Amino acid sequence: MRQEQKILLRKAIILILILLVTWLYNNKFESIYLTENDNIDLKQIEETKEVINSADNLKIYFLDVGEADSILIENNGEYMLIDAGNNEDGKNLVEFFKSLGVEKFKYVIGTHAHEDHIGGMDDIIENFSIEHFYMPNVIVNNKTFEEILISLDAKNIAFETPNIDSTFTMAESKFVILYIGNDKEDLNMDSIVLKLNYKNTSYLFTGDAPTDIEKEILNKDLKSDVLKIGHHGSRYSTSAQFLKAVHPKYAIISVGKDNEHYHPHKVILDKLIRIGTQVYRTDLEGTILLTSDGNNIYFETIKTNTNGGD
Repeated sequence: MRQEQKILLRKAIILILILLVTWLYNNKFESIYLTENDNIDLKQIEETKEVINSADNLKIYFLDVGEADSILIENNGEYMLIDAGNNEDGKNLVEFFKSLGVEKFKYVIGTHAHEDHIGGMDDIIENFSIEHFYMPNVIVNNKTFEEILISLDAKNIAFETPNIDSTFTMAESKFVILYIGNDKEDLNMDSIVLKLNYKNTSYLFTGDAPTDIEKEILNKDLKSDVLKIGHHGSRYSTSAQFLKAVHPKYAIISVGKDNEHYHPHKVILDKLIRIGTQVYRTDLEGTILLTSDGNNIYFETIKTNTNGGD
């Protein structure tokens, strides 16, 4: 090939790349990762856009609530909420959920009774219909927990505690409770660990489960495409043995900017890098929206006014 042709070819490739990047930006695809290793072409991008815009597929919002947890799961018009951030996040979460058209939750789960997981839960209870409310059976003498009990009583919603290995469904999503504790001294040891199977994909939600809980469930089916990293990336969760069992393609860390605990700890990030896991962090990227058709998994990072601490 002559030199002039090589130069023209390079220019054409650069122009195509510029047009592709511009197209992605204008269509608000801040990041797209496929579970398959195919090269992305325009046809794939169109298919990706169709999946993301479909109301029938699984959507999981890992919400930006600072140094706290809140996860919204949507499948075919039904909703589940796992945790509700800090106290100051409650009203912001209510506004965001209403903007999505949420009126009712089939399931609401408080993984354990720490304020950064159930702080906004009373706002959720007061503003939405709830079919099932799940928490560990541990009574805590603090204002946040008491407000939950008062709100549940006012709405005549039962406080339920699921059993280990119990299962339930929401649309095409299937859930199993892998762990739930009743330790009154260390509330992290109560954390509900929950696995979601959706067609050919799987997701693991860990609350603030420490390594002691991880050891207890190593005999279970932990393999998952997506792992919500335990305890905001603390070094006291996410052991190497646990990571080997889960072997996630993607990891989500719900964590606050410049937090006093220095989460996520470098040792955790290094472990994830070593096994080739793609990491998303709410402190760096805001709310993380996952969409799946049951075979592929797609990610967008979006800005939401859900962090009441900002």
